[in-house]
Amino acid sequence: MKHNGFTLIELMITVAVIGLLAVVALPAYTSYLARGKIVDAVAALADYRVKMEQYFQDNRNYGTANGSCPVTVTASQYFTYSCLVGSATPSVAYTATATSIAGSLGSAAGDYTYSINESNAKSTGKFKGALVSKSCWLIRGSEC
Repeated sequence: MKHNGFTLIELMITVAVIGLLAVVALPAYTSYLARGKIVDAVAALADYRVKMEQYFQDNRNYGTANGSCPVTVTASQYFTYSCLVGSATPSVAYTATATSIAGSLGSAAGDYTYSINESNAKSTGKFKGALVSKSCWLIRGSEC
């Protein structure tokens, strides 16, 4: 008599292979999703810089010294944005920052921070929860 079906060993091997694939694929997929969301921050910061330059052209300053920037950007689904004006009067400097919201990139709040200033100097303060000091916007890996 012929029996159809799978043996217990065959099922266990299949479960082990699927588990191994999940262990490798899930972190890669999570990282892929985070990279797609980071684009939201860098695009908003680039747009923010353009708006600040337009404000400067109209007013010959970036706002009140030691205050917040006169141009606002609303928080996105993944990042909050802040901007501080420099201390000189009239203000000729600012720094705009994007900070990740808790759980938005599969991490804690502030695990990703990106900045830009009036000189178009881009920087990454935190990436995947680790403090970094890069003069670019990291999106993938640790190199610009």
